[in-house]
Amino acid sequence: MERVSETVLYPPVKAFLVGQGYEVKAEVGAADIVACRGDADPVIVELKTGFSLSLFHQAVERQSVSDAVYVAVARGSGRRFQQALRKNLKLARRLGLGLITVRLSDGLVEVHVDPAPYAPRKSGTRKDRLLREFARRVGDPNTGGSTRVTLVTAYRQDAYRCALHLQMNGPSRGADVATATGVARATRMMADDHYGWFERVERGIYALTPKGLTSIEGWQDDAGKRG
Repeated sequence: MERVSETVLYPPVKAFLVGQGYEVKAEVGAADIVACRGDADPVIVELKTGFSLSLFHQAVERQSVSDAVYVAVARGSGRRFQQALRKNLKLARRLGLGLITVRLSDGLVEVHVDPAPYAPRKSGTRKDRLLREFARRVGDPNTGGSTRVTLVTAYRQDAYRCALHLQMNGPSRGADVATATGVARATRMMADDHYGWFERVERGIYALTPKGLTSIEGWQDDAGKRG
């Protein structure tokens, strides 16, 4: 694919701003584009062929001059660009920046968001879920920043308790497992069997699968190493 220069973005963005009644000039000070109209704050636009951290760094620097700062990028096609656009729209809103895309095939300029103070909307549901997981998890079994590893959640810890009981006591009634382990949802957890550790051998009675036994032994080995 032919590499394009940021300069190809300038003519369509300039034409768009001129159409809004602005006088537009390029490369004024450190800014790629400065547009003025009456006594209003100057509009500053930073140009890049694609999204990058340096683009947002530059735009944030321009906020020391004006509240009306935009980033402008060439509009791509396909799912990958749409995903990048959604993520960078969130970033632009959080930083109080505007975001513009330019379709190079015909010079179409689209303003996706204007600069505005960021007012985040909190999710009470997500906060409650986070705090419940924090409260139910025993100890701190994971390492911050871990990737491509199985994380230990409170649900997984409860499943281990149920599996350990079955390892020690053999096939057991769900109610007995719940009482012995303190895992109130033991019966439902073993019935759902998200990890493939449990099997129902009779009505209301559950046993460990070979996979469950292997997982318990691995858990115990890891615990011994950590200890």
